[in-house]
Amino acid sequence: MVIGFIGSGNIGGTVARLAVNAGHSVVVSNSRGPETLAELVAELGPNARAGTAEEAGRAGEIVVVSVPFGVHTKVPVEPLAGKIVIDTNNYYHERDGRFPDIDEGRNTDSGALADHLGTARVVKAFNTIYYVDLGEHGLPAGDPARRALPIAGDDPDAKRVVAELLDEFGFDTVDAGALAEGWRFQRDKPAYGPRLTASELREALTKA
Repeated sequence: MVIGFIGSGNIGGTVARLAVNAGHSVVVSNSRGPETLAELVAELGPNARAGTAEEAGRAGEIVVVSVPFGVHTKVPVEPLAGKIVIDTNNYYHERDGRFPDIDEGRNTDSGALADHLGTARVVKAFNTIYYVDLGEHGLPAGDPARRALPIAGDDPDAKRVVAELLDEFGFDTVDAGALAEGWRFQRDKPAYGPRLTASELREALTKA
């Protein structure tokens, strides 16, 4: 696949490395311009190139959005129409400002991105793991110590594709349900942060 990246910092850059290592091609972007990503592209090799956010969105069969939540409304809408979008973000009010709908439980961070994007099929993933661990904790399928990561989304096919990608990267997947259930693994919840197997993660999600 070609995977587009809107935001190529710690998490976005790590997912891009995992994607290239798994045989995919990537188009990376950030808010500062393609020329600032020359070092990352050189590291990733011939299956990577840099572009604008719009170019990454158009090129990607899947698009990974990994920008601070507070700027989620700047993510281009039209290039992502109908596509699988992986949202890696977390809402931190200290950084992003206050969003009453989220603070009062009427929406989630990924729900707000989905509202902005309209027809994109948003799946929340990769938000519970430190980027260094994401690059290092992958294990083969069937390993009893294999780490699991939670996902949430409203489109079953989109979640299946994301789960397959996680498996390629060396992680089991636990489906937390609809996108609105993403609150179960947001900041400060039991499923946010620790290294857990699939059975442990399922239990943690019930304690949210």
